[in-house]
Amino acid sequence: MSTQAQLRLPAQSPSRRDFLFLATGAFGAVGAGAAVWPLLASMKPSAEVKAAGGPITVDLSHLQPGQQISVFWQGKPVFILHRTGQALAELRDPKLLARLGDPDSAMVQQPDYARNWCRSTKPEFMVLIAICTHLGCIPAIRPDPGDSSIDASWPGGYFCPCHGSKYDLAGRVFRGVPAPYNLPVPPHHYTGDTMLVVGENPAGENFSLSSIEQL
Repeated sequence: MSTQAQLRLPAQSPSRRDFLFLATGAFGAVGAGAAVWPLLASMKPSAEVKAAGGPITVDLSHLQPGQQISVFWQGKPVFILHRTGQALAELRDPKLLARLGDPDSAMVQQPDYARNWCRSTKPEFMVLIAICTHLGCIPAIRPDPGDSSIDASWPGGYFCPCHGSKYDLAGRVFRGVPAPYNLPVPPHHYTGDTMLVVGENPAGENFSLSSIEQL
C-alpha cells in the first residue's frame, strides 16, 4: 500500500525557499513495490533570480530513499528522487534495458558526466527536468512494479497521463510510446554529500541545455 507524508525540509532563506514547490511521500517498503505520489504546491521564484536564471542549491539531507521533491529552475520543474537500492538494481536489469528506446543515453539529453547507467553523478539521487519530450506535459512518478493501470510488466518509473509516454527511474524512455527522447538531465553538481546545486556544472564542464535534442 502506498504511503504519503509531507517531506519536511529545513528552514531556508527566502531566495531558496521560493524555489521549493513539491514534497512527496516515501515509498512503502512492502514486498517488491514502493509508491510515492507528487503533491503539487507551487511557489513563485523571486523576479531577480528568475530573470538571471542562476543555479539553485537544495539540501537533500532529509530526503529519504523513495522520496521525491521538485524545484523550479529557470522556470522549469526539476524532479529530485532519492532512489532505493531496489530501484538502482532495476536500472541494470537486461529485461528493462531491452524495453528502452535509448538505454545507453546515446542521444544528447544529459551532460557527459551523467551519461552512465544511472544518468546522474550520484547513483542514489536522480535529477531530471520534468517535461515530457513528446508535447511538454509533466509526467507523474509511478514507482510500483506491476502497476496494472499501466501494464502488468511495469517496472516502476514515470508515466505521462496526457498521451501515455513512459520512462524508467533514470528518465529513459520506453519503446513504442509517443515521446522520442529520454527526459533531460540539467547541469548539476554537489558541494557536499547532500548539497545539490542545480543549474551549474562541475568544475571543468560546460554542458548547456541548448545542446540537447529536445526539451
